[in-house]
Amino acid sequence: MTKTVVILAVGNPSRGDDALGPLLLEQLAAEQEQRSDWGNIELLTDFQLQIEHAVDLEGRTLALFVDASVSCPAPYQLTRLQPSRDTSYTSHALSPTAVLHVYQLINQTPPPPAFQLAIRGERFELGESLSAAAETHLAAAIAFARQLLARPDVETWMDWAAI
Repeated sequence: MTKTVVILAVGNPSRGDDALGPLLLEQLAAEQEQRSDWGNIELLTDFQLQIEHAVDLEGRTLALFVDASVSCPAPYQLTRLQPSRDTSYTSHALSPTAVLHVYQLINQTPPPPAFQLAIRGERFELGESLSAAAETHLAAAIAFARQLLARPDVETWMDWAAI
């Protein structure tokens, strides 16, 4: 049986604050083992999004992409995503909106409602550790993600998203 909510976190743990997505997912995975109300949530992580991630959206009612960002306001930002063929479409790494576009192309149907949780990061150099600011932003984002998972419905998430 397909779990109805999927969280796709991306980032490289060897690149400082780029680890924010995987670290959030790691915390949620630890909590998921103790929570029966999170049984319908699938947690996936990767270094970057690929065309194949469109398949991970099949059969879902909600999708949440989590990644570090240098451009979002601190500590995090939730936005609603729409399919879009952007410049990443021809790259080896895709944006979340390009993944949604690929889903739409291969399934000939709109993708599930999707959102992005961008967590503010500052340092992304190879070998860097997580910055102090990113640690604070991560804690806030984890608390917010718990709220999202407590109310896994499109209307609530849209109310909380910066549109």
